[in-house]
Amino acid sequence: MDTASEVIPSQVKVEVKKKYGSAARAITQDGSVAACCDPGLRCCDPITANLYSADEKGQIPEKAVLASLGCGNPSALIELKAGEVVLDLGSGGGIDVLLSAHRVGPTGKAYGLDMTDDMLALARENQRKAGVENVEFLKGEIENIPLAGESVDVVISNCVINLSADKDRVLREAFRVLKPGGRFAVSDIVVHGEVPEQVRQSMLLWVGCVAGALEEQDYRKRLEAAGFSSVEIEPTRVYDIEDARRFLTGSGVDVDAIAPQTQGKFMSAFIRATKPATKPQVSADGSCCGSGCCSNDSATAKG
Repeated sequence: MDTASEVIPSQVKVEVKKKYGSAARAITQDGSVAACCDPGLRCCDPITANLYSADEKGQIPEKAVLASLGCGNPSALIELKAGEVVLDLGSGGGIDVLLSAHRVGPTGKAYGLDMTDDMLALARENQRKAGVENVEFLKGEIENIPLAGESVDVVISNCVINLSADKDRVLREAFRVLKPGGRFAVSDIVVHGEVPEQVRQSMLLWVGCVAGALEEQDYRKRLEAAGFSSVEIEPTRVYDIEDARRFLTGSGVDVDAIAPQTQGKFMSAFIRATKPATKPQVSADGSCCGSGCCSNDSATAKG
């Protein structure tokens, strides 16, 4: 069961659509993030700041940069090869999709998956302005990826899996669509140790992908249960007490009481994992006799 399990999944989706749709409309209409500078959207906080280089920003339209509400730069932290197929879960305004498309070249392809109509419209407009052909934006939910099994080489995501109330299903879907040997490479907020329940139960912080964060060892176990191997969690930015104050302000919690309890607990991290290139072998008595066998059986039992 996910942490903060009392949060109703459908309620999370409604709030996510509302907030991120509002951000997309503000950027489309005003060409800036000034209208969305609040804790729920994290447009101006330390989580989303300074994630892309000047060179990367120069490759894509300004509104794709403005619409970046992530916590990392996943396409830059993994090697993408010419001809590969990449899928971005929760692609927003399209920044990571467009950057990935450049890296895989004209023989490759980059898919973006998002459930918010306004973000999809913004992403497609950014694609048109960028003149990038090897990109396709799909409408759908990350818990139900509208692609065939074993159809992509790399799954990326940028601070979106935290927004799902059914993370196990997201990870199983990512595993399903990856080709054997495919790579999972996402940026996400990860928790080190326990965090206050008051933070876990705040809907606004769910939308800001703080309360929905998994504890790092829990994240690892869920990936392995889904069938992944070679799991690595690499911190890219650890948030201090002043950072905590910035993303807690306006969230409905007692900032002075909660902020000291979150010191060093939240971090942006790059999470890597691999779908085994071959299916694990199982002996006649059903025991494991190959790498990844037990974790794969566990995923099957849960599915």
